[in-house]
Amino acid sequence: MSRPHIQHLGLSQFRSHARARLDFDGRPVALWGPNGSGKTNLLEAVSFLSPGRGLRRAGAEEVGRRAEGVGWKVAASLEVPGTTHEVETQALPGEPRTVRIDGKAAAQLDLARLIPVLWLVPAMDRLWLEGAEGRRRFLDRACLSLFPDHGEASLAYEKAMRERNRLLKDGSRDAHWYAALEGQMAQAGTQLAQNREVTLARLMAAQARAETAFPAATLAIVYPEDPLPASEEQFAASLERGRWRDMAAGRSLAGPHRADLDAVWTAKGVPARDCSTGEQKALLVSLILANARALGEDGTAPILLLDEVAAHLDPGRRAALYDEVCGLGLQAFMTGTEPALFTELGNRAQYWEAADEGGATQLTQRSAP
Repeated sequence: MSRPHIQHLGLSQFRSHARARLDFDGRPVALWGPNGSGKTNLLEAVSFLSPGRGLRRAGAEEVGRRAEGVGWKVAASLEVPGTTHEVETQALPGEPRTVRIDGKAAAQLDLARLIPVLWLVPAMDRLWLEGAEGRRRFLDRACLSLFPDHGEASLAYEKAMRERNRLLKDGSRDAHWYAALEGQMAQAGTQLAQNREVTLARLMAAQARAETAFPAATLAIVYPEDPLPASEEQFAASLERGRWRDMAAGRSLAGPHRADLDAVWTAKGVPARDCSTGEQKALLVSLILANARALGEDGTAPILLLDEVAAHLDPGRRAALYDEVCGLGLQAFMTGTEPALFTELGNRAQYWEAADEGGATQLTQRSAP
């Protein structure tokens, strides 16, 4: 299995990091420090090496250091099978985020084809208790890691749906324009749905093949109304039949944008939403590891971002997580408040300490705790 990793990471004016350069050797990275010292900010910078708004879902204008007002930049040397790529992403004040790969302008979606980045952050601990949007986003991140064109299909679907919703709100009766947009929604939406189903099957298969201390989840995609039609033609016909209902609502009421992710602790038969806080965390860790295994079976491995990963994990499961990360050969960035949380890693990781010095993060490399 190939093991992509970040060799060098440079930050400029990114949140609490005025300037930083870190060198890595591909092993997991353990980062500790008190709350507010900038640990999560570092992981967020790494998450911007993938498409989208990063692990905090922040806009480009939100992550620059406001005092300087000069914009921000993240630069990385990425070791991927057979070569090294130089990646830069940045945003100047008032401008959108840009990406350059090996000195050439690139689209954000090109990052998905370069290296997968997966993350687990404390905000996701309530994934099974809150609305469907977060679970759908979680699922689509997994899809994007396995199907780099998933992002393009999602953008195409959302664009066509916005245009259709505008016609619905305006009360338009233009059947030809509706038909064109519904054809685009059906084509992109069917691809989204198929990617999601295959991704769930891959995740469950990866769980079943692994010897792990983390529980397996039985996963399913559910809809508040009828299931999504199986073919483009059936989906387009369904949208046509639903125009009057959708016009009354002012929006499209059926489609992959209404999907939800359902999870059940397989061994116990308990829905994830009814599990304890620690059990819900263990299920999330299990799915992230399953995603990493599935990618490994395709011949590549992701970068993992595990923020405050020790929270809600007992010492046994924490040690098991470290063993699995190291066994998969992943470069994982893991944060915690104290070095004792990483004792079980020993010499299998690199260690950094974060401290706040006058409103800016200072990073210092340390030896194993």
